[in-house]
Amino acid sequence: MHHATIARGAVAQGPHALYRRVTWRLIPFLCLCYLAAYLDRINVGFAKLQMLTDLQFSSAAYGLGAGLFFVGYILFEVPSNLILQRVGAKLWIARIMITWGLLSACTLLVTTTTQFYLVRFLLGVAEAGFLPGVLFYLTQWYPSYRRGRVIALFMIGLPLSSVIGGPLSGWIMSSFDQLHGLRGWQWLFLLEAIPSVLLGVATLWILPNSFQQASWLSDDDKTQLAADLAADDAEDTGSKQRFRDGFFNLKVWMLGGIDFSILLSAYAMGFWMPTFIRDAGVSDTFHIGLLTAIPSLAALIGMLLIGASSDRYRERRWHIIVPFIVGAIAMASSTLFSHNLLMTVLLFAIASAAIIGAVPVFFSLPATFLKGTAAATGFALACSLANIAGLVSNSLMGVMTDLTGNAHAALWAFAVCLLLSCLLVIALPARLVNR
Repeated sequence: MHHATIARGAVAQGPHALYRRVTWRLIPFLCLCYLAAYLDRINVGFAKLQMLTDLQFSSAAYGLGAGLFFVGYILFEVPSNLILQRVGAKLWIARIMITWGLLSACTLLVTTTTQFYLVRFLLGVAEAGFLPGVLFYLTQWYPSYRRGRVIALFMIGLPLSSVIGGPLSGWIMSSFDQLHGLRGWQWLFLLEAIPSVLLGVATLWILPNSFQQASWLSDDDKTQLAADLAADDAEDTGSKQRFRDGFFNLKVWMLGGIDFSILLSAYAMGFWMPTFIRDAGVSDTFHIGLLTAIPSLAALIGMLLIGASSDRYRERRWHIIVPFIVGAIAMASSTLFSHNLLMTVLLFAIASAAIIGAVPVFFSLPATFLKGTAAATGFALACSLANIAGLVSNSLMGVMTDLTGNAHAALWAFAVCLLLSCLLVIALPARLVNR
């Protein structure tokens, strides 16, 4: 046993080897969980192609229902993250995933707008705390200068959910339609909920609550991780740690405003991309699914490249500002080519790579000035403020589509918000966030 422990620790003598091993143990599984979460959140965008006709919903009703998810999400984000800190990541993340999977499956039973609104609200309540909880959890494993890349690796679950989920959703809706009396959109909610529930159960066996409880780390490994985290904390003696330091913190509210702008655009693309592609001239749901994968694949590449570059240069602000400007221009330009399939896909691919590509850099910021309970609170509060964008984005897109026949004005408004949020980014002190 003694020799086995020494051998296991020897594999990770250097810090790079140790963190590589930690990453392989944690990130692929957490990425799969995020993929399942986001798939259950946005598959309603594909279901829309059939369920609006079947249930006689208007675009405004769909937009409100899609947006009400975020009301539940916002209200329970901070409490959920504080519970996670108290009971441990393993139990709470498992609870989140199992309940959201079951509720997502229940959407197949919806027949009225009231039922649609209720199940979407409850889905938001169930999922609240997952993303900020995982981000807080990772701060307890990695020092700040390693977080940009590792958050990018975790968050590729977001674009992957569309790269995989787009073609998968289109295939399910076209292949299972009318099987056993269920429409394609009903099969979509049922089948895509299964991975969430299974991963939630697997969390109880796979995810350690902390590195101190990881059976696959030697004592030397744990000592190295503890020393690295302590040294990182020592670089910033002014970090706040109490609940009120996270909640009543101007920088956290600024981060919420920045993320609000990101999500206005991200949710417009995530929930409405199938509609944009259909309006550009594609009618087959499977082909729509394949084409939605292209902007998502671009977003995946953008996240990895921008996250790695930000860590390499230890620079955060301009790795957010430049992508915001590029993304805003591409998204606004897409309104000029709404009936041109090639330009629609190309411009949304550029917008996705830039805007969503900056997300991991953004999420490396809160832990540069918050620790402990303040970090748990700050992550959740910033996410809560930002997710108001989910309600605004979907509702505005739906109303504008009903009023004018397209969502061009909404996309222009979201592009302007991105440009304005660059002012908030530049206001963050470089000496604080560039670590």
